[in-house]
Amino acid sequence: MIRAALALLLAFLAMPVLAQDTMPPAPYAYNQLDDPRLEAEATELMHSLRCLKCQSQSIADSDAPMAGDMRHQVRSRILAGESPDQIRSWLIARYGDYVSYEPEVSATTWPLFAVPVLVILIVAGVLLRRLGKRRGDGGEAA
Repeated sequence: MIRAALALLLAFLAMPVLAQDTMPPAPYAYNQLDDPRLEAEATELMHSLRCLKCQSQSIADSDAPMAGDMRHQVRSRILAGESPDQIRSWLIARYGDYVSYEPEVSATTWPLFAVPVLVILIVAGVLLRRLGKRRGDGGEAA
């Protein structure tokens, strides 16, 4: 009885994993748009969006199913008349700032831009102070 319950539990846990592999890819995941201008816009946008599964590839270069779904969304929305900026904003709202290789400065991302500048200024200040003390010490001894 316990074995049957465990087998049933494992089957329920495995169903979502198996369901993802059996779904066909979205129509525009691997097919280009007929209009070359629209496809160029979509391709340029896809190269600036990060695959959330691979993380080191753009959705244009990734073979992950999620990247295929994102390519489909980009092409479908371009075909519907949305601008690349509107699509990027929608994807950022849906997946977060991490999805974009070109993050915008916002309330959540400004520390990513400010902290490196602050660290460089602090290091430069410390180095200038130390070099100034060494020159001062060396000049008095001579």
